Amino acid sequence: MGTVVIISATPQAGSWTWAQTTALIVPVIALVGVYITFTLNQRAARRERRSKTFAEALTAVEEYLEMPYRIRRRPTSPDARRELTDEASSLLARMTFHHAWLQIEASKVAEPYAALVAAARSEAGVHMSEAWQQPPIETDSGMNLGTAYPRDRSNSARATCIEAMRQNL
Repeated sequence: MGTVVIISATPQAGSWTWAQTTALIVPVIALVGVYITFTLNQRAARRERRSKTFAEALTAVEEYLEMPYRIRRRPTSPDARRELTDEASSLLARMTFHHAWLQIEASKVAEPYAALVAAARSEAGVHMSEAWQQPPIETDSGMNLGTAYPRDRSNSARATCIEAMRQNL
């Protein structure tokens, strides 16, 4: 007769099986996938927050540059004058806030933003002074001022600032 060989379904002590290897590798791969997904989501969220903050900083400057137009189109009441001067002060504070934030969070953008703010203050400041000297517009046809206030320095500084912001993202 021949020999009978008995094969046991249970692993012998000290041996490692493919099932055990698979049971170990699958959760590790899943954890690595979760970590990579979390990291990429956090990076995207940070980039989105930073983009939004950059846009808010640029908006504050743009609103400041629009102040001469708002002053020219002001109503004749003392309350309107007070509101416009309060708004100009508020915009200056917002620009200062954004500059400070950029110095802390995006230092390579802080200098171009400061140059943009300086150009805007220089140009819009002169235009605001001129606008206050003009009588308030009282007719609908007068609302169209005809010519834009020159903003060459501000436009150039904005382009430089936006490029620095893009590189920072």
